[in-house]
Amino acid sequence: MFKLALNAGHGYETAGKRCLKSIDPKETREYELNRRICDKIAEILGGTDIKIIRIDNGKDIPIRSRAAMANTGDADLYLSIHHNAGIRGGAGGGIEAYVYPNVDAKTLNWQRILYNATVAATGLRGNRAQPLRSADFGELRLTKMPAVLLECGFMDSTTDTPIILGDDFAQKVANAVSEVIIVKSGVKRNDTAKKTNEQLADEVIRGLWGNGAERKKRIAEHAQPVRVDFCHSIR
Repeated sequence: MFKLALNAGHGYETAGKRCLKSIDPKETREYELNRRICDKIAEILGGTDIKIIRIDNGKDIPIRSRAAMANTGDADLYLSIHHNAGIRGGAGGGIEAYVYPNVDAKTLNWQRILYNATVAATGLRGNRAQPLRSADFGELRLTKMPAVLLECGFMDSTTDTPIILGDDFAQKVANAVSEVIIVKSGVKRNDTAKKTNEQLADEVIRGLWGNGAERKKRIAEHAQPVRVDFCHSIR
């Protein structure tokens, strides 16, 4: 069974973590934005055999405690959802994905594919020169499994903030993240829906299905059968 440690960063009362008032008069708190995406991811993955280890509870849990929960739960992936700041009321921003410095190829692959999927789904590429980043964040350093921290746009950007406040943005991020995890983990969906061959081709191109014999086997399990006109095929 694949286990996902899912964390919505910070808590409701974490000081300073909120949207810029001049852009969002409600000063929506970062935890609310983080939680909304995580709730949607958990809802989607509830239709699979993936086990969710939910790390957050609305309070500002210490980083060491969050990492310990993931480690004790023997998670296969630690995913932390955040929203960024630093534009100071200017334009630009975009999604960023962080890992710990000098991690293995498996973690880098998770980082790249999660970033590409969320940007493709939301269009929130922004103007960050290095959106695939590494940093000595406690969540990434103290966890024992592949760990990725997604910054889902900037809360003080005139470009990003109106987008990230929309409920459709949270759903798009959740859909993209969930699809990556479902495909890369290799778990079977509890429903019987099959993907179209066009959908599979797109995911193979994006690197979600791995390589070699294992990729061939997994694709065969999910693809719709191809109908062939015999007379046409021999012309």
